[in-house]
Formats: sequence, structure tokens, C-alpha cells
Amino acid sequence: MRLKISLLKEPKHQELVSCVGWTTAEELYSCSDDHQIVKWNLLTSETTQIVKLPDDIYPIDFHWFPKSLGVKKQTQAESFVLTSSDGKFHLISKLGRVEKSVEAHCGAVLAGRWNYEGTALVTVGEDGQIKIWSKTGMLRSTLAQQGTPVYSVAWGPDSEKVLYTAGKQLIIKPLQPNAKVLQWKAHDGIILKVDWNSVNDLILSAGEDCKYKVWDSYGRPLYNSQPHEHPITSVAWAPDGELFAIGSFHTLRLCDKTGVRNVLNDAVDLLEFRDRVIKASLNYAHLVVSTSLQCYVFSTKNWNTPIIFDLKEGTVSLILQAERHFLLVDGSSIYLYSYEGRFISSPKFPGMRTDILNAQTVSLSNDTIAIRDKADEKIIFLFEASTGKPLGDGKFLSHKNEILEIALDQKGLTNDRKIAFIDKNRDLCITSVKRFGKEEQIIKLGTMVHTLAWNDTCNILCGLQDTRFIVWYYPNTVYVDRDILPKTLYERDASEFSKNPHIVSFVGNQVTIRRADGSLVHISISPYPAILHEYVSSSKWEDAVRLCRFVKEQTMWACLAAMAVANRDMTTAEIAYAAIGEIDKVQYINSIKNLPSKESKMAHILLFSGNIQEAEIVLLQAGLVYQAIQININLYNWERALELAVKYKTHVDTVLAYRQKFLETFGKQETNKRYLHYAEGLQIDWEKIKAKIEMEITKEREQSSSSQSSKSIGLKP
Repeated sequence: MRLKISLLKEPKHQELVSCVGWTTAEELYSCSDDHQIVKWNLLTSETTQIVKLPDDIYPIDFHWFPKSLGVKKQTQAESFVLTSSDGKFHLISKLGRVEKSVEAHCGAVLAGRWNYEGTALVTVGEDGQIKIWSKTGMLRSTLAQQGTPVYSVAWGPDSEKVLYTAGKQLIIKPLQPNAKVLQWKAHDGIILKVDWNSVNDLILSAGEDCKYKVWDSYGRPLYNSQPHEHPITSVAWAPDGELFAIGSFHTLRLCDKTGVRNVLNDAVDLLEFRDRVIKASLNYAHLVVSTSLQCYVFSTKNWNTPIIFDLKEGTVSLILQAERHFLLVDGSSIYLYSYEGRFISSPKFPGMRTDILNAQTVSLSNDTIAIRDKADEKIIFLFEASTGKPLGDGKFLSHKNEILEIALDQKGLTNDRKIAFIDKNRDLCITSVKRFGKEEQIIKLGTMVHTLAWNDTCNILCGLQDTRFIVWYYPNTVYVDRDILPKTLYERDASEFSKNPHIVSFVGNQVTIRRADGSLVHISISPYPAILHEYVSSSKWEDAVRLCRFVKEQTMWACLAAMAVANRDMTTAEIAYAAIGEIDKVQYINSIKNLPSKESKMAHILLFSGNIQEAEIVLLQAGLVYQAIQININLYNWERALELAVKYKTHVDTVLAYRQKFLETFGKQETNKRYLHYAEGLQIDWEKIKAKIEMEITKEREQSSSSQSSKSIGLKP
């Protein structure tokens, strides 16, 4: 991206322009020492004088009231705060009417900023004071006071903390009294400007040492620029946190990462647009470009005839793509469109703020939209893509810690959709999107994970874990057989990527990683796991086995074993488990084959995967009460075994007999009151119990056709 700079033959301001502020992507307001406030329209190149300020008001800083606050507050959103050299700040409407002027500081008011909710205003001045005001201009508190001027101020993303300058120091002070204050030396000269982005939670600072720097919210340095020729006098984040601009004497710098090139034949297409390009995204054989007024959808097979439709608001901050559709986020809403330009849905939830949404907090698949809540960062809202309505009964996914990054897998059936996320402890977790009325277990996949991405064509997950690059070839293994999960991973050293690398994309068998210095690094992984996924999704089990025999890698066999169990193909599972030396599991699979009914086989496959409750439900629904009791006895779930026996009035003596045998083995006496109660006056007769068990098995065998049951779940009798 190049900066397009144009100079007017005759300047519209007669003196120095001290501050500017955007209202939309095509409308700009500017303030000058000539006391004028001028509106600029970039589409028509028209300029309009909004107001001529009194001669004693020299503007210093300018900030619009937040826009993304809904229709009810729209009238106030059409106003801004202007700070001036006379110690006042002024609340001015978009039409130029000065609503209120407030005596705020001794000396110039050097900066003023609304918080993100529009409920408070912070001002700083030459007197060294930091003051908090209500939205109507009433003083709430003096947050801090120091002996040197405060040149710049910014709100934290949660509007609960304020960042301000103090000479060469940066200070983050919470609004709550007695809360811990964070302070650190940031520059070798006086700090002139700061900005704190609400999306990526990163801080920009610039100073008289001619450098600009990037910090995280704990004051740790992430980037330190080379010295420039002149002091850096202004810095600003783009709202989405992807870009930032810095200004110095005769210098304006901007970094961007968007470009289009056909790498198959090295052909280059020059795409020209009527309006300024705001955002662009290339994925799934489509290029989606947002300008200030319209959205263009190009197919990579045809660059000449894009689909074009008008945008409701020209400030698109995020474009996400899935195979079937794409999502646009602007200052007020979220919109889902097909690649034919058809509007599909617009999901909403209470308190939704679109201005802070980014690629880490929104995820899209063919059937699901996931959005992390800003008000409570432990919550993820899930929506049906086709309707925009909440999934299921409207419940959200809740985690015990704050969630930093989310990602939906891209392939497979809706009922199997999974979401992976990284929480504040840097734990990587995975859970099912559709929970079918029960609380789905959130399972930890890894620790110290900094970034993640799903593959675009199959459900393979990659991440950077501490100093290692990890690929989970079949993450669903945690639901099937967690013991073999380590055998399904690919690992390699990632120290070459330096600090704070970020995974940009995972397309085909290539992972693209952006290092902290902005350079892109590409990693290629084995293509065979993706082929295995394709064979399994098409139920080509013989081809899958042949592929594993050809590749001769343990990771492939381990993935096939888990995939086969998940799809109830125990014949393939037996082959795969044998190949990785899991002999005990091979024997268990063989024992499953000899069970008399399909319900018993299904229940033991569920047991194999650790799904005890589901296995019990399958047996009880089929009327196999004894078998449900027996699996609890085998797992030493004595309370549940007795509970089932009493509830269904059968095999109470069987449970008591096995319990007695268990205690005798360890030389223990019965202490459980329930067992003591039912054991009163009951004689244990093992011959009678064995006869009852044999009768149950015979009854089950008679009620079920083993050949039909085996065929229904892919088992050979």
C-alpha cells in the first residue's frame, strides 16, 4: 500500500493545522491556529468551514465521541471534544455549534480523549494534572498530578485504565483507588505522543529521542525503531490494530501487508477501483475488497467481472472468509454475504461492540460464527451462519479464564464442528460447538501456545508452543483416545522465528508465519495427513490403510487409529493400533467384536473412547440393564452400579457379590451405609448369580441379529 498525497494549490487553512479527526472513511475535520474548523469530503474534494472559533481559542487536540454506541446515542455521537491553549475544553456538535466550554487546567489542555463507551472524558495539561470528566463536562476526579506537563493520554481497551506521559516515563493508572500503578522508562527524551489500541492491546509511544516504540500492556518492549532525523510528533493506530502511522517533520510512515500476485504463472493483474481501498482479503479462490463505499468480490478465475454491492457504512474494519461465504465488520454491525453478493445474516448479542473485533476474536466456518464477548472475555457467542441466530437454545460457551484467540475448524459436518481457543494462561483448549443439551467438556490440547490456525481444507491444527512449532494432525483424538494424542503430533524447533511470531495462514500443506520484524516465513508440512483425512471423510478405509503402509510413519497410523474409532470402523482400528504397538487395545477391540448385540458393541466403543455416561445411556435405552450395571462394576463405580440395580429392581445381589469380592481382595471391611443396608439378611450365592448373568447374555443374543448389528457399524462378525 502506498500513501497517496495531494497538495492543494491554495491551502484552506491560513495557519498551522494542529489536529484532525475522521468521521467516516471519506470525511475529515481539521482545526487550525487560524481558528477555523473545516470539513473535508474526499469523494468530492469539497471543503466547508464549519465554525470560526473566537480569536482567543487555539486548538491543540481533537477527538470524536465514539460512534459504535447504537442508534439511541447517535445524536451525541455527532459531536467532538476540542482542547485549547486557554486551559479549556469545548464540546462541539458536528454542525459547528459550541455546546459547552469548560475551564479544565491551568495552562494549555494538551490532550482530551473519550473512553470507548462514551461515558467519560480524560484531559491532561501543562499543569501536570490528569482529570476525568463526565460526558456532559462535569468534573469527576483528578486522577493524578505531577510536576511536569502531560503531553498525551490514552484509555485502556476496557476503559478502566489510563495511559499518560510523564517526561521520559509512561504510566498506566487504573481508575480504581489503591490499584497498582505501572510505570516504566520508555524513551531517552520527552515522550510527546501515545496511543493504545483496543483490538490488539498494544501501546505506541513517540518522543524527542526521534524514536517510536511498541509495547504490550505490561510495559514490555515489542519494537524499537531506528532513530529518525527529527522528533516523532504524532502516532496513531488504525482501528483494527493491523497498521499504525507515525508523523515527523516532513515525514509520514505507514506499514501494510496487502498485495495480489498469481504465483502459478507469475501473471500480475492491476485492479483499479473508483474509491479508496479500505480492506482486502484473498482466500478460498476469492478476493474480497472493501472500498469506502462498495464491496468488490473477485473470483481468481475471472478478474474482469467482480460482484459489486454497496456498503451500509464505509468503514469496514475486518473481512473474514470461509469456503461458502465471507463476513464484513464495520463500525456498527456484522454482515455475512455469499460470494455472489447475497446478504445472508447479521448476528447480534447484547452489548456487542464491533469496533474492537478482530481476526483473533471472531471466527467463521461454513455453518458457524463465533464471537468472543468483550464485556466478559471468558464467553464465546456462537451463531448459525445461515440465520444469524444463536446456536441451540441460545447458550454461550463459557471458560474459566479470559480467552485471547478463537478459531473454528473448517471442514466436516456441522454436528462435528470444533472450536479451538487460547486463554490468558496460554493454554490451548478445544471443545465441540454443538453440545446437544449437555455441557461439552473443554479439553486442554497444549500449554504455552501463543498463536494457532486451522487448515483450510481439512481439520488439522497448528500452533506455536513456547519455542516449538506443533501440528495436531487429528485434534479429535482427545475425544477418542487421549493416550495416543502425542503420537499424532508433528514438532519442530521454532526458535528461528525470534520473539512473538504470529501464524498468518495455514493453506494446503504450507504454514505462513509473520515474525516480529514483519518478515514472512513459510513452513511446509507433510501432505500425507491431509490425504488421510480425505480418504476417511469418503470412508475409503482400504485406501487409508494402504497410504499408511506406504508412508510408514507412526503419526499416520496413530491418526488412522483414532479416526477409525471415531467412525466406528473397528476392523481398521485394530490394524492401526497393532501398527503402533498398542496390543492391549487390539485385544479389547477383539473382545468388542464378540459381543452379542450392536448396542453392547456401541457401548463398549464409547467406553473405549472414555465416554462412560453415553455408553450407559445406550445400554439402558436398549433395555440391557445388567450390561449397564456390569460396566460400572468393571470401572469400580460402586455407587452408580448399586443405584441402577435398586432403580431397576434387578441384580442387587450381583452388585453386592462383586463388591464383597473386591473388598476381600484388599482385606477391607464394608463401611458404605447403602451397601450395609442392602446386604442385611442377604446371602451371596455365586452359582445363582452366574446363572442369572448367563441368562442375560443368552437373552441379549436371542434378541439381536449379530450379522445385522455388525454391518450397521462396520464390524465383521
